[in-house]
Amino acid sequence: MSLDIKRPNINKTKTKKTGFVVKMQLNNNNNRGGNKRNIFIFRNYYTWILWFFLSLYFFTSYFSVEDQSSTSSIRLLSNHKTSSSLPSRALIESSAIKTTSFGLFSGMKIYVYDLPASFNDDWVTASDRCATHLFAAEVAIHRALLSSDVRTLDPEEADLFFVPVYVSCNFSTSNGFPSLSHARSLLSSAVDFLSDHYPFWNRTQGSDHVFVASHDFGACFHAMEDMAIEEGIPEFMKKSIILQTFGVKYKHPCQEVEHVVIPPYIPPESVQNAIEKAPVNGRRDIWAFFRGKMEVNPKNISGRFYSKGVRTAILKKFGGRRRFYLNRHRFAGYRSEIVRSVFCLCPLGWAPWSPRLVESAVLGCVPVVIADGIQLPFSETVRWPEISLTVAEKDVRSLRKILEHVAATNLSVIQRNLHEPVFKRALLYNVPMKEGDATWHILESLWRKLDDRSYRRSRVLSQ
Repeated sequence: MSLDIKRPNINKTKTKKTGFVVKMQLNNNNNRGGNKRNIFIFRNYYTWILWFFLSLYFFTSYFSVEDQSSTSSIRLLSNHKTSSSLPSRALIESSAIKTTSFGLFSGMKIYVYDLPASFNDDWVTASDRCATHLFAAEVAIHRALLSSDVRTLDPEEADLFFVPVYVSCNFSTSNGFPSLSHARSLLSSAVDFLSDHYPFWNRTQGSDHVFVASHDFGACFHAMEDMAIEEGIPEFMKKSIILQTFGVKYKHPCQEVEHVVIPPYIPPESVQNAIEKAPVNGRRDIWAFFRGKMEVNPKNISGRFYSKGVRTAILKKFGGRRRFYLNRHRFAGYRSEIVRSVFCLCPLGWAPWSPRLVESAVLGCVPVVIADGIQLPFSETVRWPEISLTVAEKDVRSLRKILEHVAATNLSVIQRNLHEPVFKRALLYNVPMKEGDATWHILESLWRKLDDRSYRRSRVLSQ
């Protein structure tokens, strides 16, 4: 093959256009055999090129389909995201776990001890309030576990052991509130029973056992903070896991134990009844609401200041004000007032927590939390800063200005957040348990502790 480059003849009358003509010729003296051989080589070259691109097409198509099928459950909203903007695998897997029914607990097994009725059922028989009052989480959790998929009837395959002792049902006091004077002895007797009849407590000293302490200062079992701190957590429970309503963000003797902060008990049917009785137009005609104990003089006969004086300060500053509906007297239908209110005050009592936190949130009233350092339940799911207000105890006298500022700025956003079903569901107990409810989140918290607490799993890993 050669290139024969010739200059074309120039038309003398037309001198404007000049250039070169490139002409390709097949030489070898027009040998026909040579021509055929070169054509054959050319065709082979063309065929190879064709097969290369066809192979490349099918090769890339195969992996594209495979990639789409493996990620069919994850749809990206943009086709132009950089790798740094895409969700990590861990984040995707975590999200998938949280939305998979009870699959999150598929490997966890809990054995519920069948204790004598004197430790639990007899208390419910003696008083219906045992299963419905604000401390009744101990009853609700027990009943939910009995019908749960995580329950095992074989203690040898259990990761955790639930001890169903109802210590908040002794309604022997004159004011109608439960006494805790018997709590330590009742629990101690239960542990003695377990030690005598089962081998599981003794082999771990109770580190894989779960108790409920659903009252003022949790596992310290006293309603007065100073006495609760003085008496402390019973020695025999210090290695166990405690489900307790008490929780603070700072160091406190009554939470120096492995624990999970849980919501107080509110009967789901009472919430539904209040919603059904709410104004048809949804109007909330009470601006700021509180009903409960408010002492004119907060110092009681023992010299202790109830609510650290916070409720008294609210009463003295805002009692009688037109926009504040404050009432010191009990009223069984007070939830019908919550559902009509915009802001619901949730000041501390003897303890930081209060059932008003849950009642307000599930009934659409903005909880105004006045309890410094309180640890609220299930903060990973219930985004409390988005559905509530926090007012420092020292700022309580400025409450009106604070609420007016919120009402003028982001009140509608908070109210819209309160309507999200996931928040309401997480704060209520159901029997049987429902996905995403309070017991479900308790199990999620326990599941995260298995690696450190499950004796059975530690044995498997060591083999």
